[in-house]
Amino acid sequence: MSRRGMLRVVLPRSSRGRRPSDDRDRHLQFRDAKRALKHAAMRDCCRRCVYCAERLALEEATLDHVYPLARGGTHAAGNLVTACARCNRLKGDMLPHEFFARHPWAGANFVRYARAVHRALKRGARRAVSLAYAA
Repeated sequence: MSRRGMLRVVLPRSSRGRRPSDDRDRHLQFRDAKRALKHAAMRDCCRRCVYCAERLALEEATLDHVYPLARGGTHAAGNLVTACARCNRLKGDMLPHEFFARHPWAGANFVRYARAVHRALKRGARRAVSLAYAA
């Protein structure tokens, strides 16, 4: 028998036996995972903004993706640092070498305080800072 004249009915996935409590549980798991990432980043960055070296409380700290999500970055721990809201907005979705070329002081602080960042990102920051100060 051929399938040419048959219609296929597909039900939307959201209506298949999902309870509202499942959504709430998933939201709580996401919130707890994000909180754990923030605590780990605060610990790894000495409770400071890695760009301006200002001391941060947990409530005023923001997570910054060194290599931005908009440019293909990930949520991996080696790509997350803590930053104050002002520096996070200043960096926006710039790549690290672009940001450090414009603001070499931020790159110098990044090299000092971003301890758990992937070493390739740190090496690029050193290079961008040295080139910015040489120019």
